[in-house]
Amino acid sequence: MIRKQNWILVITITAIFSLSLAACLPGKKAEDTHLRVGLLPILDILPFHVAEQKGYFEAEGIDVEFVPVKSAQERDALMQAGEIDGMLNDLISTGLFNRDSVQVKIVATARRGYPESPQFRVLAAPDSNITSAQDLKGVPIGISQNTVIEYITDRLLEAEGVSPDQIEVLEVSAIPVRFEQLMAGQIQAATLPDPLAQGAMAAGAKLIVDDSQYTQFSQSVLSFSTGAIESKPNTIKKFLNAWNQAVQDLNSNPGQFSDLLIEVGRVPESIQGSYQMPPFPTGEVPSQDEWQDVIDWLLEKELIDRPLPYTDTVLTDFAKP
Repeated sequence: MIRKQNWILVITITAIFSLSLAACLPGKKAEDTHLRVGLLPILDILPFHVAEQKGYFEAEGIDVEFVPVKSAQERDALMQAGEIDGMLNDLISTGLFNRDSVQVKIVATARRGYPESPQFRVLAAPDSNITSAQDLKGVPIGISQNTVIEYITDRLLEAEGVSPDQIEVLEVSAIPVRFEQLMAGQIQAATLPDPLAQGAMAAGAKLIVDDSQYTQFSQSVLSFSTGAIESKPNTIKKFLNAWNQAVQDLNSNPGQFSDLLIEVGRVPESIQGSYQMPPFPTGEVPSQDEWQDVIDWLLEKELIDRPLPYTDTVLTDFAKP
C-alpha cells in the first residue's frame, strides 16, 4: 500500500512539473483573449450591443472592447495603425485595404439587404420631377465617392437600365448633410442607408430603387487584421459565437430590442413607431461572385491595379456556428 501511494505521489509531481515546464516553453504562451473592435454608429452593430448586454462575450471567456469611430476614415486609420484588431466594414473598404498586400480578412457577413428589408436606397428630392431610374440619367446624385455608397449607386442604376456613362455623381461625404441637402432640394437625388432613407421617404422623398431586388450588392462584414487572425484565432471564433447568439436573439424576438434599435440604430423620430427590425444573417460570408463583382468595380474605377483573389481575403471557416 505504501509503495502504491509513493508511485501515485511520484506520478502526480511529475505531471505537475511537466505542465509547469510546458507553460514556460517558447511558443506555449496563452492566447490573448482581448479584442478591440472599431464600430461606426450604424444599425449594423446591434448584435455587438446585444452580446454585451446578455453577457455572451463574458460567457465565452473573452474581453471585447468597443472602439467607437465617427467615420470610415477614422476606423481605417485605427486599423492601419494597429490600434484595433477588427472592425465592421464592407467589401469595398476591404478591397482598398488589401490593394497592395493582404492586411485584413473577412470572417463573417454582418448585415445584408433582404427582399423585405433593404439596406440602401436611391432617392429623389420631395419636390423633384424624378420618378424612375431613367429620369436620373445625367442628374448629379449625392454620394460619398470611392465607397460602398458609390458602388451600390452604380450597380442599382445599371440593373435598372442606366449605363455607366449616364450616371453622374456629386460628392457629399457626410450622410447627415446628404440627407439635409436632399430634403431641402439642394440636390435632386441621393443614396442613403436605412433607416435614414426610410425617414427621408416618410418626409416626402421619392424611392427610385433600392437593393431589395438586388441583394447581392449590399452587405457589411466583420473583418480582422491578419495579425489578429494569426495570434488570436480562437478568441475571434469565440467572438463570432457570441455574435451569432446575439443575432439569434434579435431574429427570434426583435420586439425585445426595440429601444436598443432606436438608440443604436439612429432611427429617425418620424418612423420610430413603424420601422421594423431588419433580419441579420448568421454563419454567412460573402460569396465568391459577390467578391468578384466588387473587385471588377474597383478595377473599373482604377482604385486597385490587380485582381484580389477571394481565398486571400475571405475566410470561410470562422463564420460557421
